Amino acid sequence: MTMTLYHVQWCPECDVVRRKLAELNLPYEDVIVPDFRPQRKEVFAVSGQYYVPVLQDGETVLSDTGEILAHLENKAESRRLANG
Repeated sequence: MTMTLYHVQWCPECDVVRRKLAELNLPYEDVIVPDFRPQRKEVFAVSGQYYVPVLQDGETVLSDTGEILAHLENKAESRRLANG
């Protein structure tokens, strides 16, 4: 199952998350959303709010950058353990 990252190009927090995804070599779907918050319908549908970044990983939806980074670290560690 692929994760989905909802973000805007100019957002520093979003950039931190994208860099972590690349560093950990985790696959994800990249969804760039409108700059104007009320137009971020897909973000609201997933998370109930309009702020980015938002990471959806199956049933898990995270919108706090620190929580997203911790989730990615845990996911990468689980993947390393599973692959031996």
